[in-house]
Amino acid sequence: MQILVVDDETDVRDLFQQRFRREIRSGELHFSYAFSGEEALDFLRSHRSEVLIILSDINMPGMSGLDLLGRVKEEFEMPPTTMVMITAYGDDESYNKAMQLGANDFLTKPVDFGVLKDKLLHLLR
Repeated sequence: MQILVVDDETDVRDLFQQRFRREIRSGELHFSYAFSGEEALDFLRSHRSEVLIILSDINMPGMSGLDLLGRVKEEFEMPPTTMVMITAYGDDESYNKAMQLGANDFLTKPVDFGVLKDKLLHLLR
């Protein structure tokens, strides 16, 4: 399963590779990374049919994760199966806006990787 992780903090790549080591090695999960909303859109344009899940931070410089969510829903006729927003701010306003824009799920930082892993593996079934 192809997952695009969008976060302006570059250390997120090492964190995901460490936390999902077994699933990556076994080929269950494959992660790609974009470090801005704009980079994520470029990636999606060139890998449109490959990405099944987008995990996106909300608070990023330039295009926010919520802006990205809106653009993905507008621009792509067949958007990814699931779009999960991740934020350090679990406020009702961010949650409601994400859901109105079509997010499938909403997680707060620090991410509980056990919960995230369960959600991702459930989507595989």
